[in-house]
Amino acid sequence: MKVCPGGKKHIDMTIKEAQVAVDQWIRTYGVRYFSELTNMACLTEEVGELAKVMARTYGDQSFKKGEKANLGEEMADVLWVLLCLANQTGVDLTDELRKSFEKKTKRDGTRHLSNPKLKEKPRQ
Repeated sequence: MKVCPGGKKHIDMTIKEAQVAVDQWIRTYGVRYFSELTNMACLTEEVGELAKVMARTYGDQSFKKGEKANLGEEMADVLWVLLCLANQTGVDLTDELRKSFEKKTKRDGTRHLSNPKLKEKPRQ
């Protein structure tokens, strides 16, 4: 554990450690996991909340009175529910992420490097 500026404690953890920590929290404070279908609906809801913050922060929408830019919090909420789903369906996200890197590297190893559209400046 590290202490960050402002005195906040900072915990570095691997994806596996995050899966274990979420599982321990659920079993200690949450009683049990919601059903997989309920958690899928929760994930969709959290992604929607993240999309709203993105639209207001980087898109054309503005924040409503009382709303705040809580981008990190919304991303963490998405990750939390994804970790729940992985735990309850027996998915090792560390292993799956490694496989995803391998797949994308094999499939797209030169594709993006040779894409002339990516050499242009992004539109504002």
